[in-house]
Order: sequence, then C-alpha cells, then structure tokens
Amino acid sequence: MGVGLDHLQGLYAETSDPWGFEHSAYEQAKFAATRAALSQDGYRSAFEVGCGNGQLARHLIGICARYTGMDAVASALTAARKTVPEGRFVQGFYPGPLPEGDFDLLILSEVLYFLDHAGLDQLATDIATRWPQAEIICVTWRGDTGNPLQGEEALNGFAKALDTHAFTCVSKTENYRIDRAFPEGDR
Repeated sequence: MGVGLDHLQGLYAETSDPWGFEHSAYEQAKFAATRAALSQDGYRSAFEVGCGNGQLARHLIGICARYTGMDAVASALTAARKTVPEGRFVQGFYPGPLPEGDFDLLILSEVLYFLDHAGLDQLATDIATRWPQAEIICVTWRGDTGNPLQGEEALNGFAKALDTHAFTCVSKTENYRIDRAFPEGDR
C-alpha cells in the first residue's frame, strides 16, 4: 500500500501549506518551470491529481479553459479554492474514483511516489482508458521521499505501466525533474 490518508491529513494538520509553496522562491520557480514544460499555450481542460493548496494551479489557470484539481485533504482544498477561485476542486483519495471530464492535460506533480506499484499501475490504466490522448506532465522529487517508493522509481514504474504514452525528460535539476508524455505516435 502507498501512503495512507492519515499520513496526508497529518501533513496538513497544522497548516494548509506544509511545504511552504506560497512563499518559497524554489517552489515558485519549480511551478514556473512546470508551466514552461507544457507543449501548448492553451488547453481545453486540465486535471491535477494531488493539487494540494492550489499553488501550482495558480500558474496553470491562465492557460486552461477549465481546471480541475483533486486532493485527499479537505483543508488543502479549502486553501486551493481561495487561491484559485475559478478552478474546480474535488476531494478524493487515490486509488479511488477520479472526476469526470474530457481532460487534454494531466498534471502529476510530486504525487507518484505517494502510491505503491499497484496504485501506479491503476493510475496508468485509468489514464489510458479515460484520457488516452492527454498530454501528461510529471514533476518528480529526486531526493529521499520518506515514502516506500522514491521519486524516480515511481516515475519509471508509472511510465512503464502507461505504455500508451512516450515520456521525455524536459527539465532536470539536482532536486527535481519534469517529464512530459504524449500518446505514442504524437509529436
């Protein structure tokens, strides 16, 4: 099993910004790099799994006609709604139901290593079945995650499971990497 809901709720027990996203120059630069890694200037509909308090959504909302973020923690979603009031935010713990939508952009920013191998396989199946033509952006922490799966291990497992898409690293620093995936045969 991946990281449990109790662990995620514990991260947000004292603050809606446990990693200091809002005021961290490092985090804000990483969000800007994530936006820069996108292949298009605009998208019909984006979906971010593990949207947290909406700080990355702030960087994406201007290029998405519709944005949907999902997180397991209610206090994170409350903060996200304040940060990006024009976004749609739903509560959900993955693996579990995903929101309906015709998403052409999927954002998986530092969430894959919260899953286990079975969860990564299920996410790959869900994406291949529901959004086979979507562009996917994966942001991966390269340091110790403190979870059973490390970042690049989780990314590699997910990329292998999602054999409908071809993954390319578009940006890499000492601390994180950003990969973009398109359906096989595209781009």
